[in-house]
Amino acid sequence: MKKIISKIAISALLLAGMTTVSSCGDSFLEENNRQAYSTAYFETEQGITDLATALYANIRWHFGYEWAYGITIYGCDEFTSAADLTAEPWNNYDGRLNPLDCTAELGAANKNCPPVSGLWDQMYYGISTANTLIGSADQISDANVRQTCLGEAYFLRGYNYYRLFAQYGAVVLQLKALDAPVTTFTRATEEEVLNSVISDFEQAYQMLPEESSRGVGGWNKYTAAHFLAKALLFRQSERCASWNANYKAETDLNRVISLCDEVIKAHPLTSDYNDLYARWTGIDCKQEANSEILMCAQHSSDTYAGRFGNRTYNYFNPQFSNFSGGFVQRGQYIGGMDFQRCRPNEYAYIVFDNVNDSRMWKTFKTVYGYNNYQTNEKMQTLGCPAGAEPALGDPGIMFILNTKAYDPNCGTYGNGTESHTFVNSENGKWVPNVVAVYEKGNYVMDQHGMSKNPATCNFFCGINKTDDGTRTAEKGDSHRDVIMARTGETVLVKAEAQVRLGKYEEAIATVNTLRARAQWKNGEDRSFYTDGTMAFAKEFGGDADNTTASAVLGKCINAAGAKMTNLEACRVSFLQRNTYYLSTGIAPTTAPSSLQIVSSDNLPAEDVAILNKLGCTDKKDKLINFIMNERTRELLGEWDRWEELSRCNLLVKRAKAFNPQAAPNVAAKHNLRPIPQTFIDQLKDESGNNLSDAEKAKWQNPEY
Repeated sequence: MKKIISKIAISALLLAGMTTVSSCGDSFLEENNRQAYSTAYFETEQGITDLATALYANIRWHFGYEWAYGITIYGCDEFTSAADLTAEPWNNYDGRLNPLDCTAELGAANKNCPPVSGLWDQMYYGISTANTLIGSADQISDANVRQTCLGEAYFLRGYNYYRLFAQYGAVVLQLKALDAPVTTFTRATEEEVLNSVISDFEQAYQMLPEESSRGVGGWNKYTAAHFLAKALLFRQSERCASWNANYKAETDLNRVISLCDEVIKAHPLTSDYNDLYARWTGIDCKQEANSEILMCAQHSSDTYAGRFGNRTYNYFNPQFSNFSGGFVQRGQYIGGMDFQRCRPNEYAYIVFDNVNDSRMWKTFKTVYGYNNYQTNEKMQTLGCPAGAEPALGDPGIMFILNTKAYDPNCGTYGNGTESHTFVNSENGKWVPNVVAVYEKGNYVMDQHGMSKNPATCNFFCGINKTDDGTRTAEKGDSHRDVIMARTGETVLVKAEAQVRLGKYEEAIATVNTLRARAQWKNGEDRSFYTDGTMAFAKEFGGDADNTTASAVLGKCINAAGAKMTNLEACRVSFLQRNTYYLSTGIAPTTAPSSLQIVSSDNLPAEDVAILNKLGCTDKKDKLINFIMNERTRELLGEWDRWEELSRCNLLVKRAKAFNPQAAPNVAAKHNLRPIPQTFIDQLKDESGNNLSDAEKAKWQNPEY
């Protein structure tokens, strides 16, 4: 392709690496400010080993702000936006999602809309740092240290190019460190970019040790194997169909299966799904050392968190401080903030077998405690029967995750500002805020928000995978790691490779190993629920009491009119129970359940309904979509849904079927993101002149 000249300077990229370097003698997560270092420092042995540590800082970017969900979760089948429209263009695919960063001046709801240029810029910062290390690694005298540092550099470069390829397709492929302003480079083809990713992951796989010295979640041989398998699977996926005939599917896919088997053996599935996310007991807790974790963005209690702390606890909760009528107040005594960015679509509820699949009940938070006193008179004006008034610590918000075939028939639904009559049959108390997935067979989860507009409903059942009870300020950074890869996904990568090889029954057997964990175990309490709120205090199962436990910081008032301490508020807010029996209507039981699938021709009823809505008729198509359904059940909200659907050319079909806000606008062009205009506008031709509009258009992805 045509060579161009750019004013982009490598010095800026090196500076980005320097600002987050920590020495090998420091705590892994400590990020000392080293801006005073000259580039000569990174030509020394200590400088290069420091640079290897700095690689890990780059991945924290992914979870620092609104782009965490905007570029990975929005615009798909699982989630849509709620009343907050910060990242709305990424979900709705309207004209504001274009090569320009969407600012308030250009139509964004506020200044926090994720920029189109964000991922592009940050990934190249990390690539620059990796290139510097690769080019200077011979400064490291210890052969084992040198090999590990090189493996880490190849891994990050491969990972960053994987993300660029998945989002933008063909990008600039820069594989050498630059010590002067960039003047000429070429936009590589998609084939060249993905093959470079595969090569880098292969290098990392060969060089990294089996156990990372960076702790659990640090990159090791099996992290590289997982992503190498994903990259090879990508090469055999639909988005690469125009050129992947050059690579034998059987060779790539059998390698995928072999790599996955290695990962699964070395990092076996944990026995209880709760131990992955829900049972998070505190900073650096034992759950973060789970053997299933292959990669994470590590966070801790370090006071200097760098530019990008963990903000993910904000994004998955309903806006209870708005709709609840004052019955439920927010604070750090509740593990998640109610910024209501990611609202599950109907699909995200109905894809589960709500009776037999424990993942549903270990993921969705269905009960919030009534934590702020309201008078009986107020309750009665809202439809509460006399004598059924709840007390503090009774359910203040409940979500009934039922099916079309079952309605608990406990009265009418509503939020805490509208009249309704729902009385909890389990305790005989009125529930101030309650809604179901279905009422009389009709989808109603989006009917009771404050706006009364299903497109901006703020009253929904959210998920718990990011909750953190160790926060010492209501809006403070989270201290928990963010899992970026785990063996549960590896199993599904293997199963998809088997489907693509036509080994359908083997694929079902592979998925069944994952579903076996999801089954209720003998003696298990199906009504029990927990989440990272438990880290607030020892009495809930946390490792330590929150340092703000005795402080009076929130808005929760007791029956005497006095403000509660945070610990008192937590006691009435955090109810370790769910709505399982109200939602299913089955009699209490501790018997085991089964999710095992007998054959590829006998898929579960919930999958059959979804496949029928998608119009799937070909068996391979059915099973690829079945794998996508299973990915939802296993990986809901885990930061890669957009890329997975784009990879399989399923984004448009599934968004149109299940995301009402995306459906009117999503089109084939949206399988790629627009190349940032901020980059294109800096390009010059070989004579040093600005590119013409026609030349700029050649750099842009189709139809942008």
